[in-house]
Amino acid sequence: MRQVVIYLRRSDSPLVQENTFRLGETFHSFQVIRLWEENTPQFFHHPGLLPFAVLSNTDDPEQVLSQVSRSLETISQKQVQSNLAAATSILAGLVLNRETIKKILRSDIMRESVIYQDILEEGREEGKEEGREEGREEGKEEGKEEGKKEKARQIALKMLSAGFHVPEIAQFTDLSPATIEELQRQQHN
Repeated sequence: MRQVVIYLRRSDSPLVQENTFRLGETFHSFQVIRLWEENTPQFFHHPGLLPFAVLSNTDDPEQVLSQVSRSLETISQKQVQSNLAAATSILAGLVLNRETIKKILRSDIMRESVIYQDILEEGREEGKEEGREEGREEGKEEGKEEGKKEKARQIALKMLSAGFHVPEIAQFTDLSPATIEELQRQQHN
C-alpha cells in the first residue's frame, strides 16, 4: 500500500518536511506532496487535478484560476464540470479572495454541483437551527414577560378586592391605570 500526504498550503512547519511517522511499534513512511512546490502545467493533464492547480508553484494564482476556468468549460459532462468547478472554488479560497474567485469562475456551473448543493443544504440546516434556537429564546422571554404581566394582574385584582386605589395599585404592579381600570370593570361583571 502506498501512502501519500498532500499539503495544500505553504507552511514553515518542520512537519511538512517529514515523510515518516513513528508511535511506539507503529511505523509509517509516506510520500509527501507539497502543492506549492509542484509545477503548474502538470495539473492540466487530468481534469481531476484542475482544482489543485491554483495551489501549485505560481506567482499568479489568479491567472492560473483563469486557465482552470477555461479548461473546465471544455469538459462536456455537466455534472463532472460542476463538481470540479465547486472543488476549484473551495481550494482557490485558500489563496484568493472570494470576489476574485466569483469574478473568474461561473457560479451557475457550480450551483449544479452535488458538493455545492451539500454545502448549501448544510448552511440552510444551520440557519434553520439558529432560527429555531432564537425562536425558543424569544418564546422563553415572551413567556416570562407574559407570566410577569399575569402575576401583576393577579396582584392588582387582589389589591382591588382589598380596597386599594388605582394609583397605588399602578405604583406597586407597574400596570397602567387604564389596565387596572379594565380589570376593575371585568371584576364587577
